[in-house]
Amino acid sequence: MAKKFNQPLRMCISCRQRDAQIHLFRLQCFDSQLSLFRGSGRSFYLCKTCLADEKKAIKALMRQCKSGERDKFANILKEIIIDE
Repeated sequence: MAKKFNQPLRMCISCRQRDAQIHLFRLQCFDSQLSLFRGSGRSFYLCKTCLADEKKAIKALMRQCKSGERDKFANILKEIIIDE
């Protein structure tokens, strides 16, 4: 019988749904700057459905990064999505 490999489950910060880690985008805030995870520090995850709903995603990012700069997060989020 083949061995099953379990994938770690992570939670989206916007909708609070759990999913496999490979299906989520891993981001981080460092000094109130949003970026893809760089390998060190605290990070958080966003699912693809929440990324499609920009208003919901930006609200969660502002809460996570403890910043009120809505336009800045919107622009950075669009750049990250385009790069992926």
